[in-house]
Amino acid sequence: MILSFPEKPVAAPSNTPAPAAPSSPSDGPPSEQGLSEATRLLCAGVYFDGQFRRRVIQELVEHEERPIAPSLGYDALPVLAHALLARRREAQTGLLLLAVWALFIGLDLADVGAQSLLPVPWFVAYGAVCVVSWLVRGPRSSLFTLGRSVLKEATRGRLKAVLPVLPFVVAVAYGAAVLTTLFRGGDAWTAVVFPVLLVPPIWAHRTHVVSVMRHQLGRETFAAGRRATLPATTQYRRIGAAIAREQHARLAIYDPFRPFVGAGTPYKPWSVAMELKQQSWAGSPEREAPGAPPRPAPPSFTKTQPGSVPAPLTGREVVDLIKPRLEALRTSAAATSRDRLRSLEVEELVYLPVGLARDEVDYGPDVIREHLERAVGEGAEARRHFLRVRVGAWDEQVAICLLVRIHTQGGMLVLEVAPHVLTPVRPEFKSVDVLAAHGGDGPLRDVLRSVLTSPSAGCAAAVSLCQAAVSLMRTWLTMPEHALPDAPVASVRELGSVPELSLFQEMDISRYVKTLQDRIANGVQEALRNKGYETGVFDQYIINVGEGGVFIGGMSGGAVASGERALAKHTDASTETGGGRG
Repeated sequence: MILSFPEKPVAAPSNTPAPAAPSSPSDGPPSEQGLSEATRLLCAGVYFDGQFRRRVIQELVEHEERPIAPSLGYDALPVLAHALLARRREAQTGLLLLAVWALFIGLDLADVGAQSLLPVPWFVAYGAVCVVSWLVRGPRSSLFTLGRSVLKEATRGRLKAVLPVLPFVVAVAYGAAVLTTLFRGGDAWTAVVFPVLLVPPIWAHRTHVVSVMRHQLGRETFAAGRRATLPATTQYRRIGAAIAREQHARLAIYDPFRPFVGAGTPYKPWSVAMELKQQSWAGSPEREAPGAPPRPAPPSFTKTQPGSVPAPLTGREVVDLIKPRLEALRTSAAATSRDRLRSLEVEELVYLPVGLARDEVDYGPDVIREHLERAVGEGAEARRHFLRVRVGAWDEQVAICLLVRIHTQGGMLVLEVAPHVLTPVRPEFKSVDVLAAHGGDGPLRDVLRSVLTSPSAGCAAAVSLCQAAVSLMRTWLTMPEHALPDAPVASVRELGSVPELSLFQEMDISRYVKTLQDRIANGVQEALRNKGYETGVFDQYIINVGEGGVFIGGMSGGAVASGERALAKHTDASTETGGGRG
């Protein structure tokens, strides 16, 4: 149905139901976003980072009442599918390890009277080894541990030199106690056998994850294969259809306190608000240099009509002048270089405030088109029209998104530009390439890794099993599909990103943002001139945004220098500037 707003009434709600979504939105060949590098790394990340996987499931499944945030440059469906597969596999391994631990504890308690060097049962001692190993690797670790990449996050400050060796020390102490007990003739067979029995489930799980990395998420296999599918249940079919309908639509639902979820971190937003004044065509020293030919008047204005009132400037006219300039930038970049501007994306979209239930919002093409036409330039507080300009740089590791809003109301022009930056995906997720290339080189190496990582992996499996049970129970009890409507809180892409940028990435972001802002400003300037409005105030705004520019209204035969210790010297033959430091 079509939403209505107090600022500007729209058509009455339509009785036509929303177009039916496919029964299996995960089926079929992957989309362009589904083949992106960001999608591949996020799919791998759910196997490496347990906390990231839980946040993905929490946002997309446990809060089914929330529409998904715009998925810019990636596809959230395969990420969710892999998250559910990873959770199910870890839960199965956790149940198997739980059965082994139950047998270990039962037999150890039954043999509590046997001679032992330790004052506590063996299962308590080995449990301490597991807990210490898991804590050192950090709460983000999953059943498939990444070793140094996760360990680095847990080692900070003075503990950096102590924590890496702490699990080794505890394990050696446990082994020494077992050997001493056996040497003295004590009964410690359970302390030897059951840690060994814990290794096969860990080895099987590691083998499964490596197989997924090699046959599904490797670079070549991911590009050629079919994306993972959601479980074939009514709940997940409903969730999958909603995600497929919403994540790349030109209509987004927002909360006033979380307006641009999914776009990234704000990057130097700016705005211009100026009064629309009719251009004076008499010529002035501020506009025309002495002796320069007079400017030609636009077709709708002549110098013989000084009192003419210019036709109203609409937001649609400004947008239609900006879009060709941005598209021309894409064309020129593709023809002359390998710059990422050649893949520039320009599209219009409308933001609607949360209000209707998720399944009541109509994402039909005709409804979205009507929203776009009515929202552009209206300056409403609720429904907001934006021109979204996006550049996916560094193989979609860095994405720049400019949200541009223009409206002309009450003789005013308001231009709002909100650049946003999506930072790179976590570097540890790139371990998928190492595993895809070398993960299955030898069974002996895999078994040894399983032996070394089984203490921490067993504890992670127990935690994952408990969290999976809590998640399923919470979803079943709360019935999120019937909860109050809400807007997105987090995006999958932002959950899997790091806050840092490299110097090269910062330089590229600055270059892209300034280039796009220049094209946007030129389009607004032409729109003002074509309608016969003054542009002097707007020019000053743009120069201020450019950081460090000097606005000169009119100048002939002079010199300008700015900054600390600036020097400007004018001679008849030359103009010199020097010593300035801005």
